[in-house]
Amino acid sequence: MSDKITRALISVSNKDGLETLVKALHEHSVEILSTGGTAKFIQALGVPTVEVADFTGFPEMFEGRIKTLHPKIHGGILFRRDAKEHVKQAQKHDIKRIDLVVVNLYPFEETVAKAGVTLDEAIEQIDIGGPAMLRSSAKNHASVAVVVDPADYATVIGEMNDSGGGTTLGTRERLAIKVFQHTAAYDRAIAGYLNDRQTTERSFSVSLPLEQDLRYGENPHQTAALYGRFTELFKQIQGKALSYTNVLDIAAAAELILELRRPAVAILKHTNPCGVGADNDDLRLAWEKAFETDRQAPFGGVIVCSRPMNVSLARVIGEIFTDVIIAPDFEGDALAILKKKKNLRLIQMTEGVQAALKDSVVRSIPGGLVVMDADPVAKGLDHIEERVVTKRPPTAEEIEAMRFAWRVVKHVKSNAIVFATSDRTLGIGAGQMARVDSCRLAVWKAQQAGLDLKGSVVASDAMFPFPDGLISALEAGATAAIQPGGSIRDEEVIAAANEREAAMVFTGIRHFLH
Repeated sequence: MSDKITRALISVSNKDGLETLVKALHEHSVEILSTGGTAKFIQALGVPTVEVADFTGFPEMFEGRIKTLHPKIHGGILFRRDAKEHVKQAQKHDIKRIDLVVVNLYPFEETVAKAGVTLDEAIEQIDIGGPAMLRSSAKNHASVAVVVDPADYATVIGEMNDSGGGTTLGTRERLAIKVFQHTAAYDRAIAGYLNDRQTTERSFSVSLPLEQDLRYGENPHQTAALYGRFTELFKQIQGKALSYTNVLDIAAAAELILELRRPAVAILKHTNPCGVGADNDDLRLAWEKAFETDRQAPFGGVIVCSRPMNVSLARVIGEIFTDVIIAPDFEGDALAILKKKKNLRLIQMTEGVQAALKDSVVRSIPGGLVVMDADPVAKGLDHIEERVVTKRPPTAEEIEAMRFAWRVVKHVKSNAIVFATSDRTLGIGAGQMARVDSCRLAVWKAQQAGLDLKGSVVASDAMFPFPDGLISALEAGATAAIQPGGSIRDEEVIAAANEREAAMVFTGIRHFLH
């Protein structure tokens, strides 16, 4: 336990919980130093407060840019209480100890998020004194408690009450780590904002809090951990702890289902869609369409639906061995049915997922990271009627099927082929080295499922490099195709479609997924 806290410095933009903390400090006879609006807030509570300018004997300057950058502040925080020479110098220069620092920073991220904010306005919200005090306090956490998050006020108050006015070293260590994480994130936000608006050489940094250790990595002999706020977006209701592959599957399932506007159900295995179905009203019918595409896929796989899980669907999928079930919500009776399987992971997908899908994609590589823009929405579907490249235009029914197939094929690993109608997948071919092989695989899967491809459309995530893949699809029963185009043999592919009186659309957009 530390010595009793005798003096605290408080300077915060977020006043949440501050009244409780200030009154607790006053009860412990702690002298409070403060500045500006924080000082006025504390004084309004009837608690004595010493203005920093009076404490240092040096006035605020430059519109408040210089307030706490003074030896009496940083010396009072930084000098080692166990070092005789430090103590001697502090006494010589009348530097008084500061044992608790409570600071949160100017709201930079909130400012730059506002529409129309100027660069000058953003720069004025770059805090200087705050991070300096936080870092000084965190460095000397052997003697100084530092609080950057109002959620930690209760911990500090509790320990002071239990000990007669001090805090534990363990708590000070934890709070110090939190400070460095916070200031790193703050600096990263500033650097990111300036990077987007300047022409200087760009850099990238990331610092995320540990959310949880995962059950294991890609394989059981590999350890893994989850960082960031994934569990805020995907709330686990029950089931075994998540593994690395569970996290990837959940993310892939969410990306796919959020493409679809009607009530829809998708089944995935190893992040690949195995079956997708949609219906105007009935989630159970959507499930049946998805399930018929591949009746083996759900076993040990992931099921995701775009609407709250209802009893009718829960009864059916509750009978199947499934690893993860994801929904925006679960009706009470549906939840009771699914909870009978204790190991089944039930995940509630929150509304925040849609916005998070717009974040940059980051992947590790030996020696560094690759960062790219996200690809959150299937592109190339606007004015699809104007993108026809064949003699025969697609029918209205074929156009609707193309839209559905294109939204699904975007989420299938390349080389990707999807046969579909307007509300269901019929055959999916993924991950083959040649596109014609993906076509043949999709045809074979449809045959195994007993599904007729006659009258379907075929979607290809990238161009058909040769006519053979398209010909294979048309011979299997497809009457129309949607693909990006862009091959040097496009004319040959178009000719093959025309010879078979098929309709084809070029989106001009590729959706590779590796």
